[in-house]
Amino acid sequence: MKRTIAMLLFSGIVYGQANENLSEEKKNELAQGGPDYAETALGKIELPAPFASESVRKESKIVAWLEGEMPKAPAGFKVSVFADGLDHPRWTYVAPNNDIFVVESDDAKKSANKITMFRDKDQDGVPDEKFSFLKNLNQPFGMLILGDYFYVANVDALIRFPYKEGQNTIEGKPEKVIDLPAGGYNHHWTRNILAGPNEEKIYITVGSSSNVGEHGMEKEERRANIIEINPDGTGEKIYAAGLRNPVGIDWNPVTGELWTAVNERDKIGNNLVPDYVTSVKEGGWYGWPYSYFGDIKDPRWASDPHNEMAEKAIVPDVAVGAHTASLGLKFYTHKSFPEKYHNGAFVGQHGSWNRAEFAGYKVLFIPFDENGDPQEPEDFLTGFIADDDASQVYGRPVGVTTLSDGSLLVNDDDGNVIWRISAE
Repeated sequence: MKRTIAMLLFSGIVYGQANENLSEEKKNELAQGGPDYAETALGKIELPAPFASESVRKESKIVAWLEGEMPKAPAGFKVSVFADGLDHPRWTYVAPNNDIFVVESDDAKKSANKITMFRDKDQDGVPDEKFSFLKNLNQPFGMLILGDYFYVANVDALIRFPYKEGQNTIEGKPEKVIDLPAGGYNHHWTRNILAGPNEEKIYITVGSSSNVGEHGMEKEERRANIIEINPDGTGEKIYAAGLRNPVGIDWNPVTGELWTAVNERDKIGNNLVPDYVTSVKEGGWYGWPYSYFGDIKDPRWASDPHNEMAEKAIVPDVAVGAHTASLGLKFYTHKSFPEKYHNGAFVGQHGSWNRAEFAGYKVLFIPFDENGDPQEPEDFLTGFIADDDASQVYGRPVGVTTLSDGSLLVNDDDGNVIWRISAE
């Protein structure tokens, strides 16, 4: 009980409940309130007033690529199919020996719940072998080889299996490392994992179970956080909190800081609240659900504003567009791409479902300077939107990772394909 209370206090969870059912009169009043401003690592940004535009639902429909067509990368890059015919390939993990593991995972009722492994024996960017590596999982997402174990982050638990480098399949029963909270709002089922720089810790992302705490904050225990544990599951602590749905995580190769891509909240307008990519401070608080981009208070908590929490909220570093569903994050530490990409970050934007015009549906690139500081984001892989008016798209990029030759793999889970982008 003492452990639970301590974690709740650290995470900023104080029992209470947001009111999503504001009156039209109140929404109109808020819409006239004028913009808000936040000072990010890239300078001051302007955010519209809540409800300045109507919150809408616009979900995409997948259509087949036209013959000869595929995503578009900048000049000097080649796009090819690495693997296709997969069952919702959500995420990819490349092992130290260059074996390539892909989770085929989705919402609970339609998830394949398996991991497929590819092996590119001659390292030419085309897999030579394919293996059914693991089955009967529970919405798997993050993967990690650490020591003599293969770790898998299921929706409800981190598990691990004994593992030897190069094995083609796992059939034994797993060891549960730690339970994780499951269920909740808008498919926040993905649990990513990352080893610490010295491999003494594991970091786990856990998204919120609600949009903005509308079902009561007692349901958000150990959620909207990045959790730190020892590899055996002991020593659990909340590394950072107030992160609505952190998914992609990686280490900044210059500064050594942990960075994450975060999905922000819905239902207060087309352009609120921007998703973001940010450095993560140990012990840091990032505002969800009481405020966003620092101390900008969410009006749905007006009757219980948690002023002390809003005042200490950290402004995230890089805004990457509202409702873009920015999920993938990978720093580029190879040399085969042009120099401007070295030590920068690729961001997989899965794409909006609640915006009047589609946002995301692309891979973004964030350059970083020699000091490891972010610069203005730019498009990298585009062309996934077929017809915005008809709500048609060719795919939804999500996971991003790199192969040993420096090429980039992009998981398109709804398109059931993994794209490979290489320098020409």
